[in-house]
Amino acid sequence: GAVDWQTSDVKTSTFTAAASKGYLVNTTGGAITVNLPAGTAGDEIALADYAGTWDSNNVTLSANGSEKIQGSTVDVYLSRDREAVELLYVDSTQGWIITSTTDQGAVTATYISASGGTETTSGNFKIHTFTGSGTFTVSSVGNAAGSNSVDYLVVAGGGAGPATGGGDGISGGGGGGGFRFYAHPSDNPQSGNPASPLNGPAAIPVSATAYPITVGAGGSKGTAPSGWTNGSNSVFSTITSTGGGRGGRGDPNANGQNGGSGGGGSNSSSPGGSGNTPPVSPAQGTNGAAGGTSSGGGGGGAISAGSAGGTSGGNGGAGGGVTGFGTSGQSSGGKYYFSGAGGGANGNANFPSPGTVGSGGLGGGADGRNPSDTSASNGTANTGGGGGGANDKTPVGGGGGAGGDGGSGIVVIRYKYQS
Repeated sequence: GAVDWQTSDVKTSTFTAAASKGYLVNTTGGAITVNLPAGTAGDEIALADYAGTWDSNNVTLSANGSEKIQGSTVDVYLSRDREAVELLYVDSTQGWIITSTTDQGAVTATYISASGGTETTSGNFKIHTFTGSGTFTVSSVGNAAGSNSVDYLVVAGGGAGPATGGGDGISGGGGGGGFRFYAHPSDNPQSGNPASPLNGPAAIPVSATAYPITVGAGGSKGTAPSGWTNGSNSVFSTITSTGGGRGGRGDPNANGQNGGSGGGGSNSSSPGGSGNTPPVSPAQGTNGAAGGTSSGGGGGGAISAGSAGGTSGGNGGAGGGVTGFGTSGQSSGGKYYFSGAGGGANGNANFPSPGTVGSGGLGGGADGRNPSDTSASNGTANTGGGGGGANDKTPVGGGGGAGGDGGSGIVVIRYKYQS
């Protein structure tokens, strides 16, 4: 039967259609959703593009509750200039079907299609994990709302603790690599997550092109008495996370270095390095702590700064935790943590009862070195964890033991790929 066109009521915002009615829909001011009612076999509804703007501002057809549109629960998008459609409700299996001659204007929701890295899925999301440099290649973007942007996790390499040399050098821990991420709150609620203050302002828009991915290496402890380094940067699109600062050594370069998070200072109360260098918002890391009289300070982590050296080495700051980005990072409490800092070494040479070393921060940070150990621990690979601080003191003879290398970074990209 014929529909009754509502010519005096042009629709300019979301509405619920009624059976046996025809509607002029004006999307000049933005996209509009038309909610279809629960149907009875034989019901008809008609829609027409009032201003010729459906190609730029689409109309979304949304079914009622458990109803379907053309046999599917996926929304349908009308995106043709001056399009007009008629819909017929047939039964609960097919729901509303499009019967007009312009049904080719209706398009099913599509999403990003891409390749690169190690690919996994979680629910309606696809995850690309890069543990080394590579390429994220987008072959197409979608037409559904938000389907041209991606969530991201970009973690830089952690800073190193130095290789030890002669003298009484007691070094600070390496800073965690810069930690930057974004997860849409409706996709990945961050309530109660200690990293939530670090959630970036927006997802990254993408187009059908290749995006180079750089995964930063962890800093090297080098060869005594020099050569230890900051971690290297990780990069995806407009996001650069800065490598963690190296820990300070007794002589020379006693201060912790600046970086994504700062390295801890060496003994003789040398200051730690500054984090979030260069500055971004939200901050990508925190400051390293000062060393004590005979102990190294802890490096800074993504979410908390290191603690200062005292009678024992300073603890490394904790990294940031995220959910929904796959099974990488250091697992704790249902989240995965990154960019933990290295702990400072202790300076108590009274073996066999040396002082306590600084512990590495959650997120791959390494413990500092005790005089009884051969060397400090390395930061965990692909977490951006900082290396542990070195200690020149040794229970027998001279020479001491080395600090630890920083852990390499990681890049993870996530997006909705299906309804």
